[in-house]
Formats: sequence, C-alpha cells, structure tokens
Amino acid sequence: MGTQLTQVDIEQEVLLLNGKSKLVWQVQDGKLSTTIVFKDFTEAFSFITGVALIAARMNHHPEWYNAYNKVTVNLTTHDTGGISILDFRLADEICALDCLSKV
Repeated sequence: MGTQLTQVDIEQEVLLLNGKSKLVWQVQDGKLSTTIVFKDFTEAFSFITGVALIAARMNHHPEWYNAYNKVTVNLTTHDTGGISILDFRLADEICALDCLSKV
C-alpha cells in the first residue's frame, strides 16, 4: 500500500524524477502527472500496453487518457488518499520503457 507523502517529500521526489527522466512530471489535481505525444496511435497504444504490464506486476494502476497519439498518465495511491512512493516507483518504471526512446 504505502503512506501518503508530505508536500515537501512530493516536491523533492518530482525534482529527482524530472532530473533523470526524459518525461516532464508535475503534480496536478493531487496526482503525479505527465503527458506524452507519440508519432501515431500505434506507438501510443504500445506505450499503454507496456505500462499495463508493469502496473499489473506492481498491482498499482494508473489513471490515463488517450486521444490518438497523446497519452496523459495520472498516478495516485487511492488507499492513502494521495501521492505515495508507489506512484514514484511506477513513474520510474514508465520512464524506463524502451518505447520512450522514440519520443
């Protein structure tokens, strides 16, 4: 499950994540969020499939929105009522996906 992080912890984790990620993560509406634009729908769907496999393994599932080549990912830990370290672990895994090398 995890414990909800403090605002200070979240800000520090976002800085660390953005410092090592090709993606830009931010907190919006109490969720860790990023939007990725791919070449086309097939690449976007490939990304979604990759994230789905990681999320299933972690038993920690994102909220997301897909429109053609654009995917918005929102991470929050519902059990804690906010952002936990699990969200940052999933974000790290997302950032490591091979399909992001084309973005």
